[in-house]
Amino acid sequence: MTVDLGMPAGPAPVLAERRKTRQLQVGPVGVGSESPISVQTMTTTVTADVNSTLQQIAELTAAGCDIVRVACPSADDAEALPAIAKKSQIPVIADIHFQPKYVFAAIEAGCAAVRVNPGNIKKFDDKVKEIAQAAKDHGTPIRIGVNAGSLDPRLMEKYGKATPEALAESALWEAGLFAEHDFHDIKISVKHNDPVVMVRAYEILAEQCDYPLHLGVTEAGPAFQGTIKSATAFGALLRQGIGDTIRVSLSAPPVEEIKVGAQILQSLNLRPRKLEIVSCPSCGRAQVDVYKLADEVTAGLEGMEVPLRVAVMGCVVNGPGEAREADLGVASGNGKGQIFVKGEVIKTVPEHQIVETLIEEAMRIAEDMGETVEEGASPTVTVS
Repeated sequence: MTVDLGMPAGPAPVLAERRKTRQLQVGPVGVGSESPISVQTMTTTVTADVNSTLQQIAELTAAGCDIVRVACPSADDAEALPAIAKKSQIPVIADIHFQPKYVFAAIEAGCAAVRVNPGNIKKFDDKVKEIAQAAKDHGTPIRIGVNAGSLDPRLMEKYGKATPEALAESALWEAGLFAEHDFHDIKISVKHNDPVVMVRAYEILAEQCDYPLHLGVTEAGPAFQGTIKSATAFGALLRQGIGDTIRVSLSAPPVEEIKVGAQILQSLNLRPRKLEIVSCPSCGRAQVDVYKLADEVTAGLEGMEVPLRVAVMGCVVNGPGEAREADLGVASGNGKGQIFVKGEVIKTVPEHQIVETLIEEAMRIAEDMGETVEEGASPTVTVS
């Protein structure tokens, strides 16, 4: 039997039309308003350790990373770039601070793009002409990455601190230097650890240029705090159509950054939805252990890569309605659970069979959809 999931026809609704930008190619990944918003992170390995770095990149690729950045603070790291750029399955951006010579090394190594921080590269302005020519010759985009913690001293003196205006002015100044040499393959980021300052800095940029913008709240903090700060800031900007790539900066393994970033975009219909678990927060009306039930269903469906919404509900007030709205769901109570498939009750099972039944039905639906379950992959889970 084929199950009609009733997936909406045409594109999913979004909060705002994307801001129109120039278009870049970071390797095979398009960046700009004509391309999907991409999710990035940065490796935590020593770049000179090629095998470890490539292993981590492979894990990030499996988690849904679109573009990866690697640090290049030393000559050994620079020497490793050709092998990493060649063997990585996703585009590699070299992250350069302090030493201009590594910018040229990264371009020569075949990196898909190079990130430079003008605020802490010595005599950066004097090197722009050479960098622009080398990047132009190799077709390598440049990301101008301004950080609040390493703002150009001239701007610090002018503004007194890293204000939104200071961040934006720094980025636009350096972009203007590249433009003087007819180089425009530029992406800009202006990161700050305060979401309010960060959002305003990007709004100023969006008003004054048409370069693609890479969003990030820098030093966002541990996983919980960083997720909240990043989601808040990204939501405020994406609501205005601002943002072409994102990085969620967490004091956590980079795979977690990818999971959070992808989920933010999925929640806003800016990336195709995958598996989504909708579960109630529980209350005094609940007649089942919702927390345990949701955890068991999530664990049982780990690895399922389908656009499937599963509702796990614990009472008779909102339960049936939410379960009917989902592709697959259960409304629990009185020691049993009603199993819904696309709005219709297909069976009622004892409480101890709910998890098993939901997993069986999800697998059947996935098979009917012609999808496969990737071993070791993780679903996107939203608990509401």
